[in-house]
This record gives sequence, C-alpha cells and structure tokens, in this order.
Amino acid sequence: MTKDRVVEALGGRLDGVVDASERRRAEYSSDASNYRVLPRAVVFPHSDEDVAVTLEVAGDNGLSVTARGGGTSVAGNAIGPGLVLDFSRHMHRILEIDPHARVARVQPGVVLSELQRAARPHGLRFGPDPSTQNRCTLGGMIGNNACGPRAVAWGRTSDTVRELRILDGTGVERTLANDLSVLPGLAEFTAANLAVLRTDLGRFERQASGYGLEHLLPERGSAVAKAFVGSEGTCGLLLDATVELVALPKAAVLTVLGYPDIATAADNVAAVMACKPTAVEGIDARLVDAVRAHRGTVPELPRGGGWLFVETSGDTPAEALAVAEQLRRSVDALDSRIVTDPAVAAALWHIRADGAGLAGRTPDGQPAWPGWEDAAVPPQRLGAYLRDFADLTAEHGVDGLLYGHIGDGCIHVRLDLPIADAPQRFRRFLFDAAELVVRHGGSLSGEHGDGRARSELLSLMYSRQVLDVFAGYKALFDPADVLNPGVLVAPRPIDADLRLAGLPLIPASGGFAFPHDHGDLSTAVHRCVGVGKCRADTRAAGGFMCPSYLATKDEKDSTRGRARVLQEVVRGALPWSSDAVAESLDLCLSCKACRSDCPAGVDVATYKAEALYRRYRHRPRPIDHYSLGWLPRWLALATRMPRVANRLAGSAVLRRIGLRAAGIDPRRAVPRLADRSFRRMWRDFGGVVPLAGPSLDAADTSTTATEAGTGQPDVMLWVDTFTDAFDPEIALAAAQLVQSLGYRVRIPARRVCCGLTWISTGQLDGARARLRATLDALDEHVRGGGIVIGLEPSCTAVLRSDLPELLPEDPRAAATARAVRTLAEFLAEQPNWQPPQSPGRTVVVQPHCHQHAIMGFDTDRQLLATMGINVTEITGCCGLAGNFGMQRDHYDISVAVAENGLLPALRTAGQETILLADGFSCRTQAAQLSGRQSRHLAQFLLEQ
Repeated sequence: MTKDRVVEALGGRLDGVVDASERRRAEYSSDASNYRVLPRAVVFPHSDEDVAVTLEVAGDNGLSVTARGGGTSVAGNAIGPGLVLDFSRHMHRILEIDPHARVARVQPGVVLSELQRAARPHGLRFGPDPSTQNRCTLGGMIGNNACGPRAVAWGRTSDTVRELRILDGTGVERTLANDLSVLPGLAEFTAANLAVLRTDLGRFERQASGYGLEHLLPERGSAVAKAFVGSEGTCGLLLDATVELVALPKAAVLTVLGYPDIATAADNVAAVMACKPTAVEGIDARLVDAVRAHRGTVPELPRGGGWLFVETSGDTPAEALAVAEQLRRSVDALDSRIVTDPAVAAALWHIRADGAGLAGRTPDGQPAWPGWEDAAVPPQRLGAYLRDFADLTAEHGVDGLLYGHIGDGCIHVRLDLPIADAPQRFRRFLFDAAELVVRHGGSLSGEHGDGRARSELLSLMYSRQVLDVFAGYKALFDPADVLNPGVLVAPRPIDADLRLAGLPLIPASGGFAFPHDHGDLSTAVHRCVGVGKCRADTRAAGGFMCPSYLATKDEKDSTRGRARVLQEVVRGALPWSSDAVAESLDLCLSCKACRSDCPAGVDVATYKAEALYRRYRHRPRPIDHYSLGWLPRWLALATRMPRVANRLAGSAVLRRIGLRAAGIDPRRAVPRLADRSFRRMWRDFGGVVPLAGPSLDAADTSTTATEAGTGQPDVMLWVDTFTDAFDPEIALAAAQLVQSLGYRVRIPARRVCCGLTWISTGQLDGARARLRATLDALDEHVRGGGIVIGLEPSCTAVLRSDLPELLPEDPRAAATARAVRTLAEFLAEQPNWQPPQSPGRTVVVQPHCHQHAIMGFDTDRQLLATMGINVTEITGCCGLAGNFGMQRDHYDISVAVAENGLLPALRTAGQETILLADGFSCRTQAAQLSGRQSRHLAQFLLEQ
C-alpha cells in the first residue's frame, strides 16, 4: 500500500491524527539513540480504539508498529519503519489515584513528573526516577524497565507494576496480572522452560538485557505483567497500567562521599548499601568539571576524584541525619559532606541531572554518543569492571564521562564512538565491551533496554537456548512480528541504520562560522542527541527553552524536532527550500534559550538564521524580511520626523493597510516613537550628559561629562536602534549612572547597528556589513581598553556571541565581544559602587531570553538581592521575541507563549508592583497584551 493510501485508510477511521509528511517523518526518524529510521507515518491516537485501528491497518498492509512516548530511548527502541504511535500527545491521562491502596492507573503517555505531582498531595510517589523524569512517559518506562537512583530502595519499574492492559500483536486486548492463562500457550511455555528461566535470567537486580521472563516462575508469583515490563514494545501496545506508589520519605539527608576515583568508590559500595540508603549515585570528577564549565559553578564537594551521592531517610530529620552519620563512620571515604539544606541538596543532585546531557561531549569537546551507556554488573564486581573498562576504552581510543547507579552496579557513559568508521572499529569496540561485561557476570543493559544498540550482542550474553526462549515468548504475543521488529528477537545489526555514518561535511558558506563545531554545519545540527530536555517544562528550574513547544506540545516545535529536520537537510534528504524546513522553523522564536538550556548546546536560533540565509540568498524574500529585517533603516528615517510617523501609525485604517502590506499582523499596535531620539538629544546637549534626574528636558547640564570623568577611562554606551528610537530615557538614565561613578560617557560617533534584525531574518551578508561598521566605530575605544555597555539584551548578546561567529576572521570581533558588558555586569565590577537600598519593595522581573542564554541573569539577580528587593522572576519568553510576534500568522502563538509566564505573573502582581524588563520586546509585549508599563534596570536604579 502506498503512503497516501495508508494515510487515507487510517485517517477516515481515527479520532486522532495520522501524518505522513516529510517533516513529521523526519521528526520521528530518531529517538535519543544513534539510529535513524524514517517511519511510513506517525499516528497520534486519542483512544484505545485508535490504537486498535492502527494495529489492524498495519497488519493488513504488512507494516510494523512502534510505540513511542517521550522519545527519550537511547537504545533505538522507539523508532521503526512502519507506523509510529506517539502516545504522549493525547493519551496522557492519570485515570485514577487510590491513596489507600497506594496505586495509580495511568495511560501510557503520562509523563512521570506529572504522576509525581499528582501523587505528592497524598504523601506518595512513583518509586523509579530516571533523570529524564520531566519528559519520559510511563509507557516508555514500562517498555524499558526504567530505574533511576532510587531503585536501590524502591525497585525498578517491573517491581511497581500490578496490572497492564494491552493489545497483543494480533489486536486482542489482554489484561496482564499474575495469571499465565491470560495468553494461550503461556503456561505451557513457562513449564517447558523452567530451567532456563531459573538459571539464566534474574541473576542480579540490573540484568535488564533480553526479556524478564524470570517473573513467570511460580515462585515469583507467575507475574505476567512484570515479565512484560522491559519487552520494548515487541510484545504488545500498552493501553493503561496500574502501578504501585510508595510513601514519600518524611525526611531525607544527602551525604556526599569523596574517593580517589570512581572505581575506588565502587569498591566501597557494600558498606554504603549496608546503611539502607534510598539513593546511591556515582559521579566522576570529569563529569563535575563538565557541569562546572556549563553552569559556571557547582556546590562545594568533598575532596576526591570520584563521589558517591547517598540519600538516607527517616521519619524525622534527626533520624535521617543519624543514618547519615552512621554511613560516614562506616565507609572508607577520603572526605565527606552531610547536606541537610534541601536547596543545597537539590543543587547537588542537579549535577547528576545536568550530567546526563553534558555527557554528550567528551572532556575535550568531542561529540559522545550512547550505544554502550548503561551496562551493569553485580555490585561486588563493579570496581574491577570499571578498571577493566578504562583499559578497554584506552585500547580502542574512545573516551567519555562516567556516572551511574553504583548502588546496584549500573554505569552510564557516553563515548566518542567511532561511528564514522562503522562497521569496523565501531563493531569491534561494542563486541569487545560486551565480552568484557559478560566476563564480569553482567548485563549489556541495566535499564535502557537493548533496542537497536545491543540486541545483536545478546548472542554474546546468552546461549542459543535462551535466545530461542526469547523468540518463543515474543511469538506467543506477536506471531507475525508486527511490533517493533528488529529489536531483541531477529535483531538488526548494531551498525545498520546509524544516523551519523557516512554524513557529508557541510562547511560554512558565507553565513555563520560554527567555530564550536569545527566549521561544520552537519556537526552542529547533530549536536542534538535526542535527550528531549526541550520537551520538558523546566520553568520551575529556571529554564526558558522551547517556548513554542510549551504552547503547542507538538514535537515539531521542540528543539529536537527542528534539529531532526535539519539533520535530514544536511544529509541531502531534504533541500533547504523544502516546505518541511519552513514549517519546522516557522514557530522558532529565535530566543536562543536552547543554546544554554539544552545540555548538548543545540542552537536552533543560529541554525534558523543559517537556514534562511541558505534558502533566500540572492533570491526574493518574504516581505516581512524587508519590513522587519530592515527595521533599523526605516527607524533611521522615521526618527527624523517622529510626530508625522506617529500620526500615520495612529490612523487605524492606515495602520491596518500598512501592517498587512508589510507582512505584519494587523492586530499589533505600532510602538510609538519618542519625540526625540537619544542621538538627537546627545547632539542637542553637545555630547554632555545631564546629571540630575531622569527627565530629558529638566536635567541639569551645568556639569559636563568631561569634567566628571577627568582622569578616568571612557565608557562607550552602545545606543541600539530600539533604545534610541523608542526609549531614549533609558540611555539617559544609564549615562547618568555611569557618569556618577566618575566615568566619561561616549557613544559611537555615527549611527551603527548590531545587525540583529538582519540575523533573525537570515540576511547574514547584511548583518556582517553592519557588524564590520560596528567594529570600525568601536575599534579605537576597545583597543584602548575601554568597556562597551549594552542596554538592549538582544543587541548585547549579538555583540557577545554572534559577532565573533559571523566575523571570525576579524581579530577585532573577539576583542570587542570581550569588552561588552550588561549594565549590571559593569556595575558589579565597580568596587566603590553600592546599589541603592529598597528593602521590602516588590518587583516582577522579566529576564530577556538572549540575556538568559548568552550573558546570564545571575549578576542582575544578585544586584536586586543586594538591594533587599522581593523579586518575582518570570521564567520563559515573553512571546514577542523581536520580529517573531509581529509577523503575520504568529500573533496567536505569541499570545500563547506569553500565557506561559508573562501574563499570569502580571495578573498576580498588584498594579503598584513594578515590572522590570530590559528587553524592548518584553516591554512592548507587556504593554500591548496587559496595558502594563515597564522599567529598565537603569531607570529603576536611578529612581531609587
């Protein structure tokens, strides 16, 4: 059946949606693994009936079916060539929580953190807690038998399952619990294979490779549901699951134990486990170094080169602390630290959470990949295994960062695997690694499953007899091999379907230089390894990433989804001009938050600018690229006659006609130009900064800037287009602040622009021309050691980040980037400046996305804290995002993004509460959608 006929056959029978577009297939061609398999189509079921129809149509037409949740599988068990069922979009309801029975019934698409949130008011939680818990789904956890650090206390997912309702491969609905008769032939199969089930399976807790058929044994309760866990979607499609919950600890204490190295830490695990901890995690020093480099700082750790994070709990804080003290006395650590402050403990645990993504780069910055990332051995063998594994990686010339669940013998590591050398070096390493773990009595996988990454290696771990038992088990559930073929049984080769093998280099071509990726665009877009943090709502932890995804919940609008489409482009499967690329990037706000929030440093804003550049270079562009992309040009003209421009913009008829003609949504208001631009005032004042107060007209000009700054270095105020034209009082306030510190304030002698609007519309030749002019204007000042203060965060970010990436060949670019400061950064460097005090005052702050991503907001945050101010900090994009929210067809999504953070915060805040927003877009969005006026930090400081 052709692709169109499959869509037609399904579309007429589904309440949900089936999508076979090039873009959608690209988005679902990979998960978090090394593998790429384009599906025939993607189905978003609304109901059990939709799942059954999908399975029926697939079976009738010789297509496979692969279940998918959050797409965080690192073994390649959530991709397939037929129909991919995404349960996360609609089938994500928590059907029931029974606090008395301590169980929950959930649909497969429920994200773990949502279940935890729902269970918490009852004093309960789901036990297993993988690092991806804010985006992984219960269906995926059941598919892989997920664990996490607290499995030492509360077990694996298989230990929690009571009942599973599934469709088997023939479409028959079955309810799995503790009865072998639920499936014809299962009782006879179990009886015939008792010896294998007892001797080869379930030898230690983390033996996750293959099927968990030891649970079928009568002495284990004939637990059919538990045996199904870890079957990786090869035996049935989950409809709902009843799982057990555990009581939340009443008190918990974190003890950090320092050892010379992680292998020595592993040697001490028996003593640690004797204290019955609720969590044990091992972290290598090099991983901590990576987190420190990414975040700038980490909480203090005890001496050592490897650490164990050990959580103990009790009914009271004193009881939990007593266990921690006993632990510290009983182990053989170099040093230790007991942490009772929950905030500090959370910050330490974040090292582990961040490390899961940062391990995607080796210590020398090379890409690191899954594939051998979760092997497990019996805990008593772990130290010896780690030393042998270090020898093995050195022998093969591969490297990576270690961490893992040391309490039960599972180690995570991503390695710079020689995928480009597949099959030779790639296969050799994986086979040697498998043989090593088998020699230590271990398992190829401890919790991620075998998938496409390890299923072929099962023949090294298990005998032919065991493999035949696995095949017989699958055949009972799925005799036609419809469900996730190529995984576990009759596996695909480990070097087949590799996403990275044979990729061409895509060198820089007049756009961005991609200096962090060796000048190769292909390497840049393949930074996305699919960990899916972009699908998580990380606002509670200060994250800004993927505001459009938070509004739509569509994979298309995630960083990962966009990266997957661009990966198809660089491999030559899609042209830059394709509709798939345009659709994928359309709702990217270019907020740049992924650059900082994505653990792999994926920078879709830069990739979008590059994609637009390659698509439209030397070709006609959309009209808004000229109207909004050339906005500084038009403002330079408009500021010559601001009253005329404002009158024209004030006419409702002219405004609607003009906005439509310019490709701008007519529901947008046109921001009002100031009566005088700052540069006009500067000329009128003769280059003298008024000293008294923020008023533009009543300021005292009796003391000149030269007099105030005698003997002091000059400070260059970067007067950006938006501040100059719309908010000149901000520049005046900043100048007054800087001058009050004894500096002579200067501005560029001629009007220059950072090129931001050219960058966001992909007009990179024009951006480079403006940046060269900027370098010319700032060169003498910068060469003299001068500081440049930026007032508009997006423009400041361009000078700090885009400038050296667009003009890498010009040595002035890097020097200028180093000279640029935000106002808060400049003030923090002044030893004699003390911020005004406003104890008890309350403000709402909207950090700009580009500041969050490039400069960071810590300095501003600390400044406000020093002033004694009560701050409500909005997390997430305002939704206007420069030209994005002005463009035709973007208004609704812009408002939806504002509802993620900005608008609810303003509704909650009293009218007397000041909104601090340094970004012009943020101030404009707040004014247009809520009527709320804002203040810039410079104004706020001057007014105190």
